[in-house]
Amino acid sequence: MHIHEVIKRPIDTEKTRYQTEDGKYTFEVDRRANKHQVKEAVEKIFDVEVLFVNIINMPAKRGRYGRRIVTRKPIWKKAIVTLAPGERIDIFEGV
Repeated sequence: MHIHEVIKRPIDTEKTRYQTEDGKYTFEVDRRANKHQVKEAVEKIFDVEVLFVNIINMPAKRGRYGRRIVTRKPIWKKAIVTLAPGERIDIFEGV
């Protein structure tokens, strides 16, 4: 898998903004990716040193539109990447 296929998008929520102060960044990643592939992709794309990678499989959820229309949101995977002290990723700054 190519390194640009591993990381799909950064996740920017209120909780992830507080985690950036501790050097933790959150990304949505491909469901087939493992910790080693995520670490390699983040290090090469953003030119930083990664210490830890935590991966979480997010379950599917049901959504509802109106009274009877029920949809299913797909399963997805997210990764929380901890960087070395002094390192940062600029795409999260000033968002």
